[in-house]
Amino acid sequence: MRRSGVRLRKRIGQIRSQNQISCVEPILPVTADLLEDFWSQRYKAGQTGWDLGAVSPPLKHIIDAWKNESKENLRILLPGCGNAYEANYLLEQGFKDITVVDIAQPALTSLKERLSESSGHLDRIQLIHGDFFSLDGTFHLILEQTFFCALDPSLRPDYARKMHDLLEPAGELAGVFFDAPMYDHRPPFGGSAAEYRELLEPYFELLIWESCKVSHPARQGSELLFRLQKKG
Repeated sequence: MRRSGVRLRKRIGQIRSQNQISCVEPILPVTADLLEDFWSQRYKAGQTGWDLGAVSPPLKHIIDAWKNESKENLRILLPGCGNAYEANYLLEQGFKDITVVDIAQPALTSLKERLSESSGHLDRIQLIHGDFFSLDGTFHLILEQTFFCALDPSLRPDYARKMHDLLEPAGELAGVFFDAPMYDHRPPFGGSAAEYRELLEPYFELLIWESCKVSHPARQGSELLFRLQKKG
């Protein structure tokens, strides 16, 4: 699962050299090993301001919709899962085949400890420590949960292609994006619905693409809710 940092360094370096408008030094490392250490240290130090401590309301909304559509037996991926409260909720709702992946081992360790407290949950979930872009296999459903906004924006075209590749025919990518500028030198990186649409429409049909009305109070007015179906 480990991936060479050469490609990451090249892509990130290109966009940083082109972007001269920010006078603030970017803080994301440019090699895979250093990136892993960066995120691991954030979890160890409790510097996880993005963590709501529970499943986020819009993702709960999506999971509830999937359950109503009888999708509990489908293979689900949570990339960049972090503490993955959404995984807990999926298991509680009877979903049977869940894979989570994160580059930071402390996040996965925390999740495993929580799952160990519930009988049978570890039998229905696979925890992968590694790089999303090196992930193999295919899935019917992928849940986006603050992973996109944590990636250097230079990797967004790779994100779109990889998501398409990981999905089964007619598979679904769903979640929320920040529909706001956010930061240009550190996560969370933001953007606009228009630029996200341009990025994703070559690969996906837009089933739902709207301003999120069920956001957490701290994120009201800044999230785009989406459900996308794989083309091709």
